[in-house]
Amino acid sequence: MSVVGIIPAGGSGERLGASGPKAFAVLAGKPMLEWSLAALGGVCDRVVVAVPEGYEDPPDRVRGGRSRSASVRHALAAAPEATVAIVHDAARPLVTRELVERCLHGLDGCEAAIAAARMTDTVKEDDGAGRVVRTLARERLWSVQTPQVFRADVLRSALDVAEERLAAATDDASLVEEGGGSVRLVEAPPDNLKVTTALDLQVAEAILRSRC
Repeated sequence: MSVVGIIPAGGSGERLGASGPKAFAVLAGKPMLEWSLAALGGVCDRVVVAVPEGYEDPPDRVRGGRSRSASVRHALAAAPEATVAIVHDAARPLVTRELVERCLHGLDGCEAAIAAARMTDTVKEDDGAGRVVRTLARERLWSVQTPQVFRADVLRSALDVAEERLAAATDDASLVEEGGGSVRLVEAPPDNLKVTTALDLQVAEAILRSRC
């Protein structure tokens, strides 16, 4: 078995207020990307990172695509030896090795296993104009995170679609679902948050420093 980590790291950092790509913003003393690399590096045989143009110099860096899933496809193409692919967003720097390992173990008997947190807020559906249509039963709702672990051949097949479909995908597991693949949920902590804004960055830094 060859386990390859895939990190899409092409975010612009505009909403974060960063001067460069989000993955390279400094977080608790080092680039945000480095936190994810450390967690995946202890589990994977190799980690390939999809980066913006101009950041491809180190080994195992490939240029990202026009969308997140296109970037995943580019990175996976650079690792033909992969039998298992662990996809994790660089914007989730609080991931732990333990969570990565639990998602990997969750792959047994399925095509994919994905980190997710149970919904705690009340969730309502609207009609597109701001009027509530219904309140959803949160007991069966999950907020999806990464890492997402896949049988590599299944992920390659799921990503073999038009660029427009890749751009519309909210996560790679949804592409596997569309192809009839089975996806297992692996319960993850809510603090495996996605860094999008400057406030998120401050929260993530506080959590990382509390772990030291």
